[in-house]
Amino acid sequence: MPLRPALAATVGAVLLLLAAAPSAPAADTDSTTEVKESVTVDKKIRLASDGTVTVSGTYRCADAEGPVFVSASVARRKSDTRHAIGGTLAECDGKKHRWVNEGTPTPSTLEAGKADVEATLVELRPVDVLGGLPLPYFHAKLKKNATLVKD
Repeated sequence: MPLRPALAATVGAVLLLLAAAPSAPAADTDSTTEVKESVTVDKKIRLASDGTVTVSGTYRCADAEGPVFVSASVARRKSDTRHAIGGTLAECDGKKHRWVNEGTPTPSTLEAGKADVEATLVELRPVDVLGGLPLPYFHAKLKKNATLVKD
């Protein structure tokens, strides 16, 4: 299998698994420690009339060995159904960057109102075992309340 389709298939599988991923430990910081890896989510999530959901925020990461992605998922509050909303390739240079993910969940139970959103900064880190299959390494994760707003 050519490298590009194999990487795309691996990335797709990892992004689908992120909604069920355990929470990453919180960064241990105090007023003198700069946070080197983080992910944030804007308070408002856009919901277009065609069902397209747009989630955005910021991220910061450094020292990555493989490709890093920002993934997001959204659920109505008190619902067990989460909807994966795209993935964005991240640049891990230690600087703060904006990210935007867009997707159209099908079937979607999403509508305007209160929602829970999760964002994860995950690296596909190369491993010399398992035939070189990259394994996920979690840099940062955030789960928070947000509002779905119709465009």
